[in-house]
Amino acid sequence: MAEQRIKVYGALWCSDCRRTLRFLHDSRVSYDWIDVVEHPEELAVVRRRNAGLESIPTIIFPDGSFLVEPSNEALARKLG
Repeated sequence: MAEQRIKVYGALWCSDCRRTLRFLHDSRVSYDWIDVVEHPEELAVVRRRNAGLESIPTIIFPDGSFLVEPSNEALARKLG
């Protein structure tokens, strides 16, 4: 069975997205980056998780839970 990874939906123009990617990288957390500018069809996933809003970053965890625009502290708590 393939390793399940965190999925981060965002865009590089977004400072919160860049901060989140830096935090995950510095914390050595494996993740898949989904750039919604390069793949606009992926915004449908973001909208479903955010009651129709295009809020990024939206981070989806292997257990199905998700965080939207989390602080580094909130993300660290979720990651344990």
